[in-house]
Amino acid sequence: MEFSGATFDSRLVKPGMLFVALKGEKCDGREFIPQALEKGAAGVIEGFEELNRAAREYRRSLKATVVGITGSAGKTTTKELVKAFLSTIGKVHATEGNYNNHIGVPITILNCPKDADFLVLEMGTNHPGEIAGLCDTAQPDCGLVTNVGTAHIEFFGTKDGIAREKGVLLARAARFGVVSRENARLDILRSMVKGELTEADPRLEWMARALEDILPGEHNLSNACLAFALAERLGATRGKCIAALDGFSLPGARWRKIEKDGVTYIDDTYNANPDAMIAALDTFAKTPCDGKRVAVLGDMFELGERSAELHRKVFAHAMSLGIPLVIGVGEASSKCLCHLAYKTLEPLKKKFRLDVSAGDIVLLKASHAMKLGSLLD
Repeated sequence: MEFSGATFDSRLVKPGMLFVALKGEKCDGREFIPQALEKGAAGVIEGFEELNRAAREYRRSLKATVVGITGSAGKTTTKELVKAFLSTIGKVHATEGNYNNHIGVPITILNCPKDADFLVLEMGTNHPGEIAGLCDTAQPDCGLVTNVGTAHIEFFGTKDGIAREKGVLLARAARFGVVSRENARLDILRSMVKGELTEADPRLEWMARALEDILPGEHNLSNACLAFALAERLGATRGKCIAALDGFSLPGARWRKIEKDGVTYIDDTYNANPDAMIAALDTFAKTPCDGKRVAVLGDMFELGERSAELHRKVFAHAMSLGIPLVIGVGEASSKCLCHLAYKTLEPLKKKFRLDVSAGDIVLLKASHAMKLGSLLD
């Protein structure tokens, strides 16, 4: 069947597209099949198994080199950097936003143009076995693991368990894998590799200079070095990758700077886990500021029985940096050592502007469901 992309949102169907009718918790996509066909859908895919079967079949027809990216943090940043670097040597199709699960990955594959040279897929997981399932569908040529941290540790038990889940991508990559030579679980990842493995230097000085005013922080430097290591293996050059960083920006609420009434807000509320929180705080503490620094930190989820411990670790780190005003928001965060604590967001909204003044810089960081970004409304 010939088609021109796929969507599971009937409102976005255009003539020639496939409509993916999935049954969710709140609605059943099959109810919208008539509307999709009226709008010119070329066909209908019903159910998750059929979606992945169609994506596997279509992937085999593509000439594109397929790149898989996973890790506890930095997946989307690294994916966007890989996309930018590979765009210097060919046509790239990549995951939009963080469509990185059992729905997003096959949808991304089905939307890949036939003439694309590279298909870059972000792969997320919060339960054992999910990376294997995504690899069954995507059949990656290359795999990149950003890091191994504590995100979703509730479902993996230990960092070793997380490393083994992420390492499946390296085991399934047909050509080569890329990891940081400073990865804390490097031995586990090495043991899982079936093909070649590139152990990248995460602190390239030339990359640090190129990123200085674009993506600050050692975590972003590591992401960029990994992205370059992969792109270089596929033919990209240092000079062209540096040029590709001109005007580079991340999608969504990822270190997004907003100026309001003389106050600089850094909206980094797209998502959060302990490692990403600490990395953001380290970068924030070094960010130039004419007034005072204010860190508004909200709850992180899917941390299991270690939730209280990991929240305390993040807040202890914030306080150790000497940030003048650390505000905790949420059931877990409000129990940690900080200057001001709120169990819910509403009371903070009523007085938030009173706590900041012109010249201040404010970091907003929490899991997306906390909706800290609404403080800027």
